[in-house]
Amino acid sequence: MTKTIVTHGGKFHADDVFSVAALTHLFPDAKVIRTRDAKLIAAADIVVDVGQEYDAARGRFDHHQRDGAGVRDNGIPYSSFGLVWRHYALDICQGNQPLVDMLDTELVSVIDAIDCGYVVGEDEHAVSLSQTIGLFNPTWQEGDDFDACFNHAVAFASHILLRFMATAQAKLNAYQQVIHAIDQADDPRIIVLEQYLPWKQAVHDYGEQALYVIYPSAAQSSATQPSSSRQWMIQAVTVTPDSFANKQSLPASWAGLADGDLQGVTGVSDARFCHNGRFIAAAASFAGAMSLAGLALK
Repeated sequence: MTKTIVTHGGKFHADDVFSVAALTHLFPDAKVIRTRDAKLIAAADIVVDVGQEYDAARGRFDHHQRDGAGVRDNGIPYSSFGLVWRHYALDICQGNQPLVDMLDTELVSVIDAIDCGYVVGEDEHAVSLSQTIGLFNPTWQEGDDFDACFNHAVAFASHILLRFMATAQAKLNAYQQVIHAIDQADDPRIIVLEQYLPWKQAVHDYGEQALYVIYPSAAQSSATQPSSSRQWMIQAVTVTPDSFANKQSLPASWAGLADGDLQGVTGVSDARFCHNGRFIAAAASFAGAMSLAGLALK
């Protein structure tokens, strides 16, 4: 049976837009109605961001009632998107709880926080995803076809949601591969990855002794990339995943050097460069990168 989803008409925000995007991902044939008509709201299968009621068992997902609709353990209140995600996310993510949790942290709770005024979502120097969704509303010079604009916003949000899901799943997959590389390391201070992977969190969690990570540049896997530009990277492990402070920086004598100058200092014939910040360097070959790592350890 085709489900009927009701949300409010008029101006829209990221929470109702993403709620409908998530629900139509799960129920692609659903009929979406934008209204505040009490009879249409009562007859709907799912109601989001309108109706003054939160009852997941009955498909009611509003957060505007006097006492709201609850808060997360970290204090972030639920908006309609968070309520929908809380109830339907496991189905949307095909039973993958780590994916559900990562999406809630990186996307859903951020939108909830901005919608509920828990954090300031925009300033003059940045544009948030919530503000971007708001830009789909017609201006005062563009008429009042809010429903058509809402549909465009939902299509955009659907694509963003799928990209968040794909990116989060890739992070989860990478995490496991990096843990495997840590377990297989000949020297726990040097972690070797056969391809570039997001590695910082896994190394921080499991590579207590790790000082450097070696991996091929992203171009390494591209058949169209000129061989002259392919290289292996050696990167210092930071104190925390978000820190700029290295556990052990690359040697000071390498800072800012490239090609012949770096080769002369290191004795590594295919050394390419070392960043002036001493957090990353490169060589043309894996053997060259390993040589740099060995020298850096000394």
